[in-house]
Amino acid sequence: MSVFQIDNDFITRLKSLIAEGRTARIQQLLYDVHYADLAEIFTLLSSQESTHLIKILDSNKTADALAEIDEDLRETLLQNLSAEEIAEEIQELDTDDAADLIAELPDALQEDVISAIEDDTYVEDLRELLAYDDNSAGGLMAKELVKVQEDLSVLKCINTIRKQAQDVTRVHSIYVVDKKNCLKGRLSLKDLITANNKAIVNDIYIPKVDYVTVDTPGEEVAKVMSKYDLEAIPVVDDKKRLLGRITIDDIVDLIKEEAEKDYQLAAGIASDVEADDTIFALSRARLPWLFLGLLGGLGSVFILKDFETIMALPELRNLFFYTPLIAAMAGNVGVQSSAIIVQGLANDIVKGSLLNRLVKEVGLSLFNGLILAVLLILFGFIIQQELLLSLTIAGAMMGVIVVAALIGTFVPIVLEKRGIDPAIATGPFITTCNDIFGIFLFFYIAKLALGF
Repeated sequence: MSVFQIDNDFITRLKSLIAEGRTARIQQLLYDVHYADLAEIFTLLSSQESTHLIKILDSNKTADALAEIDEDLRETLLQNLSAEEIAEEIQELDTDDAADLIAELPDALQEDVISAIEDDTYVEDLRELLAYDDNSAGGLMAKELVKVQEDLSVLKCINTIRKQAQDVTRVHSIYVVDKKNCLKGRLSLKDLITANNKAIVNDIYIPKVDYVTVDTPGEEVAKVMSKYDLEAIPVVDDKKRLLGRITIDDIVDLIKEEAEKDYQLAAGIASDVEADDTIFALSRARLPWLFLGLLGGLGSVFILKDFETIMALPELRNLFFYTPLIAAMAGNVGVQSSAIIVQGLANDIVKGSLLNRLVKEVGLSLFNGLILAVLLILFGFIIQQELLLSLTIAGAMMGVIVVAALIGTFVPIVLEKRGIDPAIATGPFITTCNDIFGIFLFFYIAKLALGF
């Protein structure tokens, strides 16, 4: 398979052709270019140059490229087009992609664009999709699909499929409905081809079919499609009337968006931002978590002040030098535990008793803590530290590790049960909590063991 190369020479050449206004040569150069490559080209050209390409190339290709590019770049390009030109692009897209694109437009422009679309059925479908929540099955679905009524003969069924397939980019499934458009099942292409022409669809269709309702959250749709390895899934209303279908490419986009959001939450960024956003937007997204970290640091200061008497005791002064180590271990263990739980919650594999999960984490943290404690005692022996002090530090560290693991396990599960994104628990939130609690627990255990 040959891969289309987009290098500096190609972009320079294309820029030159655009500047010279050589439309026919540009059309010839980009004739066989895939829309995904065209989307990449848009990112490498100026907005004026990209707009020029959109106006001179076939809308069937540029529309898909527009749907592929970053939202901010798309917004810039669409600002250079009239409502009629945007409508021309949108009409080439499947209804789900078209609805997503229209939803990004300003309210006033949305209505102008929809009014410029000539296909009344297409407009009706768009208005229906725009009414659903973005993160629901209704907001993800496309209206394009292939369906046949259960009372059709095989011959009439094939003719019906031929007509509908013209408007469908890829036929994943053939759905069977009754006269009220209620989903009955699906039709196997093999069974259809091998059946007698006079046979009835009702005699050969498969009743078992997975489906979701319009108000099913997108994350649940993703879990169903992943579990049953589906390329597409039908969407029905509360009366089981067939309304549309969701394809795997839409779910991949959803998973990617959720992963990016969770990654930012885990990194301590409060809202969805891009690297090229303004300083104010980036600061507003980061400051809340940095403020939390500041409070956590101040909390650690007060805890250390409560144990400052140790500094007056030469034989115990070394305890203070282990404070960064204890804070780091608490934070790392907490993040590890929470990351595993958050991943399990996202993949729907964290099930069963919470107690069993906590017991397992305690066992794991005790095992890891014991190994690390032995290494810490050996380190104390190497630097000729008093054995009692080394044992105290090692034991306190084990206690901190166990508690940090419990917090890292418990917090994401509680957040998830309360409808809060558990990805928060893998970021500065849990790190700060474990730092404060770890330092306090370390000195408290040391105080009990050493009697100061």
